[in-house]
Amino acid sequence: MTIDKSWTKIRRRGSSNKFWNGLQHFLQMVKPFVNNRGFIKCPCRRCLNNASHQLKDLESHIFRNGFMFGYNQWIHHGEPATANAGTTVVGPSGGIHERDEMFDVLDDIISEDADEDAVGGPSSNEQYDDLFAALRSKLYPGVSSFSSLNFLVKLMHLKFLNKWTNKSFDELLKLLKLAFPKIDLVESHYEAKKLMTKMGLGYSSIHVCKNDCALFWKKNSLKDTCPVCSESWWKLQSGKRSGKNVPHKVLRYFPVGPRLKRLFTTSKTTKLMQWHSTGKSKDNDVMRHPVDVKSWQEFDKRHPQFAGDVRNVRLGLTADGFNPFGNMSLSYSMWPVVLTTYNLPPWICMKAEYLMLSLLIPGPQSPSKDMDVFLRPLIDELKEL
Repeated sequence: MTIDKSWTKIRRRGSSNKFWNGLQHFLQMVKPFVNNRGFIKCPCRRCLNNASHQLKDLESHIFRNGFMFGYNQWIHHGEPATANAGTTVVGPSGGIHERDEMFDVLDDIISEDADEDAVGGPSSNEQYDDLFAALRSKLYPGVSSFSSLNFLVKLMHLKFLNKWTNKSFDELLKLLKLAFPKIDLVESHYEAKKLMTKMGLGYSSIHVCKNDCALFWKKNSLKDTCPVCSESWWKLQSGKRSGKNVPHKVLRYFPVGPRLKRLFTTSKTTKLMQWHSTGKSKDNDVMRHPVDVKSWQEFDKRHPQFAGDVRNVRLGLTADGFNPFGNMSLSYSMWPVVLTTYNLPPWICMKAEYLMLSLLIPGPQSPSKDMDVFLRPLIDELKEL
């Protein structure tokens, strides 16, 4: 029997059911040929059979980097050396999984790290093991329309839309497991949140001085008091620190870099990110996009090196306060800081899916003149980019 190797030449791996089924068949085929430590040569485009990994890492490497070119006779993976190098294989009919929309999401996530791994050499990508396991796992025996990961993402989305509390989410998970004992689902909201963080949906918590003077971050992270006003980092009870350290305020920072990289991972958005260089209005009296205003043109004149590369990202920043509790009788307000990507055309750049929440500034009042303190993590990351 011959093996179908045509799947190894597919470029858009995340959107191809054939690639995923071929990869799963390949992993099953090579399982008997691992060494006594469970390792086998990796034929991804970075390892090139020069490094050995366990099967779980083999799956991650090939899915992320693709199958190496020219390796037509799988002599390191059980195929006899006398076999015809060009023969094509018949893979398993029907495949292991039906098409799941989370394939595209996972493809975007792991492609962001490809260049970073190229610098330091291939990595085992253990951070993606749980994602692959949840993607392979069926939600329930006999159900092929949902993977465990797909269902969990949709459940978390419902939690957000309907403002469920963490406790209510935990109770729902318990009920689902009680009603469907064989369901493959996380045990708690805490575990679900950890899995979502691996998908790039996490954030960093940065503690803030009670008076908004400074962040307990970087060089201030080892101090117990504010370097400006000497206020304690932690809430005190009767002048003493309570048993559990509780900060006065917590700033939530959502890294921008991974999301900007994602805009350049597909041919469609990569092309749209260059719209600003060709989409300027030909009518001088019409402004349909910031690229049409004189300040944009003046900026290009002052910074010709930056303007010379149309891929350089131009961002707009806005902030406004809102009451997170939906109760107007309370004066508490939080301040989200949102970035707009002005490289994109006007009919896309203001859509919700292209707006990037970067900071969530805690209340209870407006940051006013101390806004620069809260913007520091964002400014530092933009400087690095």
